[in-house]
Amino acid sequence: GRAMFSGSQIFMGIFVFFFVWISLIFLNIQRARRKLPPGPTPLPFIGNLGTLDFQIHHETLLKVLRYGNIYTLWLGRTPVIVLNGFQAVKDALIGHAEEFAERPITPFFREVVGGIIFSNGHTWKQQRRFSLMTLRNLGLGKKSLEAWIQKEADCLVKVFARQKGRPMDPSLPILSSVNNVIAAVLFGHCFSRESDAFQRLLKGSQAMMSQCSLCLYFHVQLYDTFPSLLKHLSPVLMRSLVALKHMQDLRTVIKDEIRNHQKSWVPGKPRDFIDAYLAKDDPASTFRETNMVQVITDLFIAGSDTTTITLCWALLYMMMYPEVQERAQEELDAVIGPSRAIEYKDRAILPYTNAVLHEILRYSSVSAMGVMRKCTQDTILQGFPITKGTLIFPNIFSVLYDKKQWATPRKFNPGHFLDKDGNFANREAFMLFSAGKSHRVCLGEGLARMNLFINFSSLLRAFTFRLPEGVKEADGRPIMGFILQPHPYETCAIPR
Repeated sequence: GRAMFSGSQIFMGIFVFFFVWISLIFLNIQRARRKLPPGPTPLPFIGNLGTLDFQIHHETLLKVLRYGNIYTLWLGRTPVIVLNGFQAVKDALIGHAEEFAERPITPFFREVVGGIIFSNGHTWKQQRRFSLMTLRNLGLGKKSLEAWIQKEADCLVKVFARQKGRPMDPSLPILSSVNNVIAAVLFGHCFSRESDAFQRLLKGSQAMMSQCSLCLYFHVQLYDTFPSLLKHLSPVLMRSLVALKHMQDLRTVIKDEIRNHQKSWVPGKPRDFIDAYLAKDDPASTFRETNMVQVITDLFIAGSDTTTITLCWALLYMMMYPEVQERAQEELDAVIGPSRAIEYKDRAILPYTNAVLHEILRYSSVSAMGVMRKCTQDTILQGFPITKGTLIFPNIFSVLYDKKQWATPRKFNPGHFLDKDGNFANREAFMLFSAGKSHRVCLGEGLARMNLFINFSSLLRAFTFRLPEGVKEADGRPIMGFILQPHPYETCAIPR
């Protein structure tokens, strides 16, 4: 009997210990909440993940709007200030650009992913400045790069034409075309589509697109909440995430390219991004091979996935809104004609086509989640004191769908980017590539814009896109994740 009583006492002691421990955690959280913008009450360990149904995406973030355009969410043990709507995001990213320039380096991104995108300070500034300058010198906005894009766009049109109007999945041909343009800039050459290296690049990009899902996002939150525990389980978990295996394959291709360049490059005559980097190679600086691999991986993944997914949305919307497709085709026929190569500067004389592409970008809101920032110094944002080190989450979707900024935010409407005379009119609330001086604006924005315009216009001039026979309507809902992408679909590219 005494043993049972002792066992009960031990059990009660453990229970009381955990009760007091959890109560102290809860009280500490409540104390911390007093210094933060309002938000739902967090629970110990999981924070507000339960409130979000363990699904962190743009729509669930909007569910918490009853607390205002600036509110606090707890992701596990970490408070994050979420910004919704154009004014709040603009005030943070433009009005306080210096204060919110850094990325938070969480355990997951530091130990598992890495990358210059998620770096800060001297390394980030030096690598970013070099990357921007090199991309500009290699032809962003110049004829050399435009010629690569036009060549690949022509190849893409031929691939579509071979289907002779039969149903086809457009995603793989588009991804191949986009990848080869990026390879031309970074490696100085395109790949044969049958080569082993190109297939590895392709699989890496495909895997990243398919795995940019909520399950990965939830794993990230778990890892950052319990890093010491999951650090030991990480190799097993990482192997189960096909995306990260294929990312390693992508890095292997990049390393092979670097080896080949080291044998053949001529100092003072850079052919491509790798040559330009080799000229700066200095183990004592941030220009080391590990950083070169990371920079190229970042540029490849960021440029490949988003451009491909946007073009897939573009063809889907053309099937969904045939009257928009027809009007853009009429403009292309009247202004450009059937045969001359489409140039990026043509967007100035194709206001409706340009407006359609911008509306595709707004309406699909590919990077709806935005990327977290970290406050670098104490500041005040819309009346709320924000302390140094606080995480900020700009909800880009809420800006692109802000009722105060767009006439019909929930409808596909190219008129959002046209003035009363039919001229193209850009909008301040069009923050797709993020914002804020030269800080965290998308590094590959220039390449992405050129790629999108030339490919979209070339495809639209050559084909009319229709739903396959028997398919009554397209599914315009996105697959939720880091990047919003359409559900797999088939299209019939009818030659014009």
